[in-house]
Amino acid sequence: MDNQEFSILQQRIAVSDDQQAFLLLHQYFQPKLYRFAKAIVHNREDAEEVVEDVFVRIWQKRKTLDHVHNLKLYLYTATRNFALNYIRPKSGTEQLNIDDLNIELQTALPNPQEAAEHSEIRKVVNKAIEELPQRCKVIFKLVKEDGLKQKEVAELLHINIKTVENQLAIAIKRLALSIESATQVSGKQPIKSQ
Repeated sequence: MDNQEFSILQQRIAVSDDQQAFLLLHQYFQPKLYRFAKAIVHNREDAEEVVEDVFVRIWQKRKTLDHVHNLKLYLYTATRNFALNYIRPKSGTEQLNIDDLNIELQTALPNPQEAAEHSEIRKVVNKAIEELPQRCKVIFKLVKEDGLKQKEVAELLHINIKTVENQLAIAIKRLALSIESATQVSGKQPIKSQ
């Protein structure tokens, strides 16, 4: 889904109270926001509750939704805030420490032929991602998997954009080294980017 499609859904929800558009928005963002919330609250049930609370609030405030300039960032920020409010009474946590986030990786389900052809390299990449320092992994996942812009990640996590850029560079360099060493061990040629 691209920004134009988000904008159309946003308008349909805000202006027309379109429940179908709301369901599409929910279906698209629920898994992503769930993983992000779970990284903060560290509990499946709590993360589910946080995300559902976010969507309930979105529906309740739908008439003001057309004033939101970046719906994706708005949803992630709302999820962060709801999650922090959820854990605050339990832990006294006042700020989000991205080194404490534990974001799970989502892998797309490829067709069987692609799975057979790329399973080895996928294992290497997933292992390399899991071995990244926590901060790198969180930032890498938000940018590369969830599609947030670097500026949005910096805003969401309350860090400097240079930190995001540096952490992404570290992540990409480590992934490239892992892939290169795995291809040298297996005797295969490294994958060239196009």
